[in-house]
Amino acid sequence: MPVSMDALADDITAETAVLREILTGLSEPDWRRDTPAVGWTIADQVSHLAHFDATAVKSAVDPDGFRADLENSPPIDPDAVALQYRDLTGAEMLRWFDGERTRLIETFRGLDPALRVPWYGPPMSAASSFTARLMETWAHTQDIADTVGVTREPSARLRHVAHIGIGARAYSYAVNGVAMPEAPIRVELAAPDGSTWTWGPEGAADRVTGPALDFCLAVTQRRHRDDTALQITGPVANEWMSFAQAFAGAAGTGRKPGQFA
Repeated sequence: MPVSMDALADDITAETAVLREILTGLSEPDWRRDTPAVGWTIADQVSHLAHFDATAVKSAVDPDGFRADLENSPPIDPDAVALQYRDLTGAEMLRWFDGERTRLIETFRGLDPALRVPWYGPPMSAASSFTARLMETWAHTQDIADTVGVTREPSARLRHVAHIGIGARAYSYAVNGVAMPEAPIRVELAAPDGSTWTWGPEGAADRVTGPALDFCLAVTQRRHRDDTALQITGPVANEWMSFAQAFAGAAGTGRKPGQFA
C-alpha cells in the first residue's frame, strides 16, 4: 500500500504534542539548560527543529530555491544555525516552532508521497522527508527529556524512527568514509505493543535484535550501544551499529558509555 501522508501527519502531530507538553512547563532559565548534546541548550534543540521544518517546507514548495541556497551557502553547520536564534526568549522560540511545525504539517499532508525533494544529503521522497522530521522531533525531544528528567512512553511511532535509521545505513557508511559491505543485515525489534518489527532477509548471518526503543536510541545516537539491550551478531552488524545514524549531516559524536547510568 502507498504511504499515507495523512497518517504521517497524524503521527508527527502526536509526536509534537509530546514535545510541547514538556516545553510549556519550562521557565525561562530552563530554556537555557545544557542538554546532553554538547554546547546545546533546550532552546537550541527547539530552534534546530523550527529552522529545519522551515527548510523542509522550502525544499517541497520551492525546490529550485532550496538548491540555490544550498549551492550559494557554506556547508550546513548545526552549531552556527543554533547561534542565529539565541537571542529569542523561550516564549518566542515556542511561538516560532509552533508556526513552522503547523506549516510543515499542512504542507506535507497535501503532497504526493512519491514526490522527490532535495535535501542536504541525497534527494528523497516527500514521505521520507516527512518521516525524517518525525525522527528528528523524537530524537531532539529525547535530549530535552533527558535534561529535565522526563521519561516518555514508547509508542508505535518508533517504527518510523527505526525504519529511517535502517534506510540510512548506506549514508552512515558514506558519512564516516567507510565502504559498505554487501552482506545484508536482519533487524528484529520488539515493538511497544509486544509485536515484532522486522527488516532484512530472515536468514542473514548479521543481526540486530532487541527493544525497538533501544534501537531507536542507538541509531539517533541518543544512547551508546553498550547502554542498550540490543543483541548485535556478526562483524557487519557490529561495524554498522558502531556509527549508525538516522540523521543527515556530518558523522555524529553520539553519547558515551554509561553517560545516563
